[in-house]
Amino acid sequence: MLVIAGHYNVPAARRKAFVDAFADLIRRARAHPGCLDLSISEDPVDPVRVNMMELWQSEAALKAWRKIAKPPKTGVKFDAGNVRKHEISHSGPPF
Repeated sequence: MLVIAGHYNVPAARRKAFVDAFADLIRRARAHPGCLDLSISEDPVDPVRVNMMELWQSEAALKAWRKIAKPPKTGVKFDAGNVRKHEISHSGPPF
């Protein structure tokens, strides 16, 4: 399993439009085979931060998605912040 998670920094005045532009991509990704979850959202305390999280069954599923993803062209310049891909060998209940 793979987790891609972290945050981007975008201009505060453009953040909502930036996040909203990804609604179609999020719907399509969640319906794509091997996507367990995907979220792109505004941070509730930092006005320039956009949080993102992807959960994929496998590297193959992620690669297949990336070939057809067609992310939106937002025109918003952003700083990649701190986004990392993690390979997960085990997971379980949080509590």
